[in-house]
Amino acid sequence: MVTTVNCPTCGTKVEWTELSKFRPFCSNRCKQIDLGAWAEEKYVIPVVNPLDDLDDDIPPPPQP
Repeated sequence: MVTTVNCPTCGTKVEWTELSKFRPFCSNRCKQIDLGAWAEEKYVIPVVNPLDDLDDDIPPPPQP
């Protein structure tokens, strides 16, 4: 049984085999579109810094 995935760019079904040269993309065009999106920083991972919240709760050090 051959596994199929959706192209991340256009959604076309792609067989996950060694013959699928651009997997998980359906074509070089879709692969390049995705690369361009990364280069333009359209994909980001949201960052939440829990230490920022803790800084407000820490009292200042004692003064000599």
